[in-house]
Amino acid sequence: MTADHAFVHAVRAALAGAADPERAVGQQAYMKSAMPYRGITAPALRALLRPLLAEHPPATRADWEATVLELWDHAEFREERYAATALVRHPSSRPWRDRDAVPLARHLIVSGAWWDHVDELAVHLVGAALRTDRAGLTPVLRAWASDEEAQSPAHDGAADFGRLWLRRTAVMCQVGAKEEVDRELLRFAIEANLDDRTFWLRKAIGWALRDLARTDPEWVRAEVARLGDRLSGLSRREATKHLSDP
Repeated sequence: MTADHAFVHAVRAALAGAADPERAVGQQAYMKSAMPYRGITAPALRALLRPLLAEHPPATRADWEATVLELWDHAEFREERYAATALVRHPSSRPWRDRDAVPLARHLIVSGAWWDHVDELAVHLVGAALRTDRAGLTPVLRAWASDEEAQSPAHDGAADFGRLWLRRTAVMCQVGAKEEVDRELLRFAIEANLDDRTFWLRKAIGWALRDLARTDPEWVRAEVARLGDRLSGLSRREATKHLSDP
């Protein structure tokens, strides 16, 4: 397993060349990030990465994972982790967004532990993997949703925060799946987290329901009614944002 060091070096050099230290301060403050930024806007970052990703397609799954981890685990600036996520999402990586990528996804989610990283990984890595192997991945996501890892002996505040993001992933990993949404899995993930009072879970529940409402408004309307007062106000507002009255 060998990282593509030429790609990693090219990414880091391009980020350094495009840096805007003044903007970086504001980005870091906005994201409440301990890791500093280079100060590159999202559109500029996509444009910067596009040719590098095209020039350096991974040859094997092992090389892909190693390159992702090199950018992620050794990042000094947050944009390096964004570059790792861009590699995860790139069309050249599609064959490896499957069940075998779940350990990688879990590592990135728990160590990233913030919405800008987690939401991308939930939808574009975990969700993609789920659609390739529902039988294999559904038990994993049910465990993430119900926080069964809380029984792990490695139990501390950082681990608790990481598990929160695994639960958010389980709730929202089917966003964008449209007709392919497994409604039973979604229902389980939502019900397992109804009592969580954090913004992150309430928002995820509402987002997942709102997205499915575009495809199956009647199912979402029925779920909102069934859950009643167990559904937080935030989740309800999000879920029904684009639903007309029955």
